[in-house]
Amino acid sequence: MKISCSVLSLILVLVGLALPVRAALDDVEVSGLFKEGSDLFKEANEVYAADAGQAEDLYEKAALRFERVVREGGIENGKLYYNIGNAYFRAGDLGRSILNFRKAEQFNPNDPNVQQNLAYARSQRKDELAEKGKTKMMHTLMFWHYDFSFEQRFTLFAGCFALLWIAVGVRLFAPRPFLKWIIGLAGLASAVLGISLVVESLAIKNERPGVVLAEEVTARKGDSESYEASFQEPLHAGAEFVLVEERKNWMQVELPDGRTCWLPSGAVAMVR
Repeated sequence: MKISCSVLSLILVLVGLALPVRAALDDVEVSGLFKEGSDLFKEANEVYAADAGQAEDLYEKAALRFERVVREGGIENGKLYYNIGNAYFRAGDLGRSILNFRKAEQFNPNDPNVQQNLAYARSQRKDELAEKGKTKMMHTLMFWHYDFSFEQRFTLFAGCFALLWIAVGVRLFAPRPFLKWIIGLAGLASAVLGISLVVESLAIKNERPGVVLAEEVTARKGDSESYEASFQEPLHAGAEFVLVEERKNWMQVELPDGRTCWLPSGAVAMVR
């Protein structure tokens, strides 16, 4: 009974990550907006060779239509954010492009198109902010945590946990040497995946990644324009960070290379 209650508590914590959002638009209006966005994107592709400026304007309009589907239609999924990211990239808005590819990545972390476009968008940034060595090592050693989505890991956890107790039950009535291996491996996999899920649940609650949207912004040593610049060069659109602290209209952030600074809230946006 104690084990069952613990498992139930863990499951409730893992799946209770968000509350439903009430949509302001009905299904017909959402479909219409999505079609408008798709048509604008297609039109932009057709006129790009003849008039790049007009095409960029159409791409931006397409992105705004897709964003209304998210904001007013209450719909969020990897494909929609991927479309928004593509539209903003074609429109020349690198910051919003990376922001939405990051959002798409949360839904579809293994999607090769999302990963390819995100990597290419990142390669176009002006700022080169190398990750800390420790972070790179963690991505390599704990590949299952970073390469599989939350839903995929939860499914694997549930399967391994069920296999564990099935094997335990069978062994009570029909002891077999190979069942020890199944119990051991299933138990290890359940523990590893369970820890991964809890860590991500806590990260979703506590860690807030963000992206610089402004073409250029001066990072400060404090939460005011009166403070000195943190670095010789300003940060540019697409630079990524993790929020450390928020005060009124300023955010203290940590960059991928470990440096911290303050940025005006209006120059950035949060991934989640």
